[in-house]
Amino acid sequence: MSLDVSPALLEKAERGEVDEAEFVDCVRTSLPYAWEMISSLVDRLGADGGPFADNQVPPPDEQARGQLLRALASDAIRGALQRHFGVRLAFQNCHRVAVFPLGEEADQAHARFTSVRGQLLNQSPLLRDC
Repeated sequence: MSLDVSPALLEKAERGEVDEAEFVDCVRTSLPYAWEMISSLVDRLGADGGPFADNQVPPPDEQARGQLLRALASDAIRGALQRHFGVRLAFQNCHRVAVFPLGEEADQAHARFTSVRGQLLNQSPLLRDC
């Protein structure tokens, strides 16, 4: 299971009454490594003001790696995180997460980061089995 869903939140979902803030809180508590990674990148983006902020350090263990994969592979989780933080997320390999501000200039940086060329340039034999 990718999220630790409380019985109360599950009951709300069964009734069709899910507040996105409650969902985001569930993500925060269920996937703390992924949350901290994204949150710290958002903070760095705000402080540095560059076209994007990214992480290039592999997760410390398989549990952390799994959290990143679950957070970014799920359309619902990824979308909720993007809306919550007001950014666009991108993901390469097993650990390279990037956050982009919203806007036309950032769209170009995002397109370069997520391009076929960008993916190929981000390859490393050290990451073959990540």
